[in-house]
Amino acid sequence: MDAQGRGRADDVDPADQWVLNPNTGEYELRLAPSAPQSAVPGPRGSAPAPSRPGAPRGRTTTPVAPGRDVPPPRRRRGTPPEEPLPGRRGRRPVKQQSKAKKALLWTGGTMALVLVAGATTGWFYLKHLEGNVGTTDVGDAAASSFSKDEAFNILIIGTDKRTGEGNEGYGDAGSVGHADTTILLHVAKDRSNATALSIPRDLIVDIPDCKTNREDGSSSVVAGQDGVRFNRSLGESGRDAGCTMRTVEAATGIKPHHFVMADFNAVKTLTTAVDGVEVCVENAVNDKKSKLVLPAGESKVEGEKALAFVRTRHAFGNEGDLDRIKVQQQFLGSLMRKMTSGDTLTSPTKLLKLAEAATNALTVDEAIGKVGTLKDIALELKKVPTKNISFMTVPVKDNPAETIKATVVVDETKAPPIFDAIKNDVSFTEVKAQQKKEKAEIAARLKGTRSAASDVRVRILNGGAAAGSAQQQLAYLQTEAGVTKSDNAGNAEAALARTTLEYDPDQADQARRLADIMGLSGSALKPGKSVTNAQGLPAMTLTLGKDFKGAGVKLNASTAAPEVDKSTADKVQCAS
Repeated sequence: MDAQGRGRADDVDPADQWVLNPNTGEYELRLAPSAPQSAVPGPRGSAPAPSRPGAPRGRTTTPVAPGRDVPPPRRRRGTPPEEPLPGRRGRRPVKQQSKAKKALLWTGGTMALVLVAGATTGWFYLKHLEGNVGTTDVGDAAASSFSKDEAFNILIIGTDKRTGEGNEGYGDAGSVGHADTTILLHVAKDRSNATALSIPRDLIVDIPDCKTNREDGSSSVVAGQDGVRFNRSLGESGRDAGCTMRTVEAATGIKPHHFVMADFNAVKTLTTAVDGVEVCVENAVNDKKSKLVLPAGESKVEGEKALAFVRTRHAFGNEGDLDRIKVQQQFLGSLMRKMTSGDTLTSPTKLLKLAEAATNALTVDEAIGKVGTLKDIALELKKVPTKNISFMTVPVKDNPAETIKATVVVDETKAPPIFDAIKNDVSFTEVKAQQKKEKAEIAARLKGTRSAASDVRVRILNGGAAAGSAQQQLAYLQTEAGVTKSDNAGNAEAALARTTLEYDPDQADQARRLADIMGLSGSALKPGKSVTNAQGLPAMTLTLGKDFKGAGVKLNASTAAPEVDKSTADKVQCAS
């Protein structure tokens, strides 16, 4: 019989056999050491059996009193001896332990058994979950691996494909699965914040040529299209999620590293797994098209009702897709709160249901198709406080080419600052903290002595500024600013949103002088390595970004995020 069985058989609480090890901080199973059994009493009235020489104290047989036919009392197995064993401290009798302590010990023991069982069965269950996840080979449209040490962008694609039980009645039954709901999720490198940028399905974009891979190993290139709806980047003409990823990069300049795609069933199964999601509407809803019926105020939705909530358009705003996006963002914020709530995280049943639902509902790129990698992503996302998860939509305006307004185009004034902020890992929820941090960087990096302008050695690269900017800035530095030891190094390998100056720590005095001349902020100064200039001498690297305003124009630009219409995942909002 196992230890737990012995404890119960002898009326000993199993919790008393689990002892906290002060060296490891964990509970361990401690059974009483094996010892010779007490002598068996003889027939009634017989003399007691003598103790064996050398028997431990407390182990001798108690004699039967004359005239009594009752056998001597036996010590219960599993209880401490009357006196401490050598080298061990005695414990108080079981009856003196508090209920709280016994509950704690029992919990520790139970969890230990669960973990032991998990060690033997967990591998098989992970393999089972892994078999649930679908993957798509999108080639170099996605990163080759997931990094836990860097900022990352995941493209979340909700398709309108009607596969799955109960979904055939939603209309458009023959849909190949367009990009109906698309969110670019950026998670900051320090995990302090995240930005969820919704991309309207009716946004007019240019879809680039994209290579698609088939299961048999062959591949083909799907020709691109200019001036079409964004949702056509998936499904149509055989386009896969990699085509949608390439379209997002072309439209925003932000490269998605991975994708997660889900269909109608995902909303139904995920909300059911967490026993429903709280939503709020300002006015009662009775939408005959989506079949959504809700009273005014807060309600709980799951399954079919949850799907109806995120699909409905005619119940909110001007009945268009842009207003529906706001409702979907509010829904996702509520789902995030529910998934990270104590009720969910402390319930093994809910967690298992959630794991099954999530893995069955998802299709991902091959680099994150392992359950272990998906778990890593989930753990990194869990580090981000919900109050610092911002929801927003690509700023758009009506398509000027249409008489009847049905599509939209990117607002070229409002959208680029948002795209740049995401690319530069700038938080939309911590603007004040970013500004404070920048001031501290300026104070630290720009504090100290300055070299003479004639001693500054720098190579200039054009990393996104207007054509000819590097040469124009070189001429200004040499003729107007006295930085004669400078040269034009051509174009940078990649475009930058903001101008940077990379320098070796030994060149800090030179960096401060050039920062004064150009109006560079402390955040623009990047400690790194020096390069060799045209004269064979060590030099700094100045890369002119898209923010470069022209030769001789100072750049005192703040890295704070632009003001934008947004919501955050921690706030409860009512759809109107």
